[in-house]
Amino acid sequence: MRTERLTALRHQGLTFDVTDGGPPEGTPVVLLHGFPVDRSSWDAVSARLHTAGLRTFAPDQRGYSPGARPQGAAAYRLEHLVGDVLALIDATGHERVHLVGHDWGGAVAWLTAGNHPARIASLTVLSTPHPAALSRAARTFDQLRRSWYVAAFQVPVVPEQVVAAAFRSLFVGSGLPLEHADRYAARLARPDALRGPINWYRAVRSSHVPARRVTVPTTYVWGSRDVALGRRAAELTGEHVTGRYAFVELDASHWLPETEPDACAEAIIRRVVG
Repeated sequence: MRTERLTALRHQGLTFDVTDGGPPEGTPVVLLHGFPVDRSSWDAVSARLHTAGLRTFAPDQRGYSPGARPQGAAAYRLEHLVGDVLALIDATGHERVHLVGHDWGGAVAWLTAGNHPARIASLTVLSTPHPAALSRAARTFDQLRRSWYVAAFQVPVVPEQVVAAAFRSLFVGSGLPLEHADRYAARLARPDALRGPINWYRAVRSSHVPARRVTVPTTYVWGSRDVALGRRAAELTGEHVTGRYAFVELDASHWLPETEPDACAEAIIRRVVG
């Protein structure tokens, strides 16, 4: 166990910024943010976890940390994203951690837990269904309609420019409070800053990480007003978990860490402590 604070992770020649908070000897919880935000998305949730005696490690992930923005979509394949999480777990000084993810961070969390269960004590995912459940749901018109942007992001150059220009309106329109959109825009609403995050989408087809069933204790929290991820994928997710499983449905949008910190923290604490 590491008692000194971890402020940066150095891995594969990249430097990831990390926020390490809570009691130094607390139970370790790794928090993975989504697109297109940063580790500050967890601030309100983390404060509640710290009060419960948990220690949190929240990185700015690949493409988001200024020191971890490699060129080219291949650098953002899922195997690299999962490898970054394993390197962070090593850096915490623990053999196993409780893993939490939202949005894209949730997808990486599912894959990490499914392929490396020995490193994961429990899993809590917000918004994002299991990747195999999402793939099954993608055969329906409803999920295809919701996921239109995934195909649009495959185009070179243009998506970064469009998202940068319309950053606030796009994400406020999907339920993100303006104060958070302003904070994320200050860091990311530029084509060069968005290239790495959008490369996560471009790299999926050339990735080689299987979407295995998850055997560790798992909680999945989903907002019924999520504009991107529909009910079909949410309900199928339990079929891809063989460990103890809880499904929590909230009357909420996609942006659960920012808009529902109490409910998110409660679900995490129940999974970690229980």
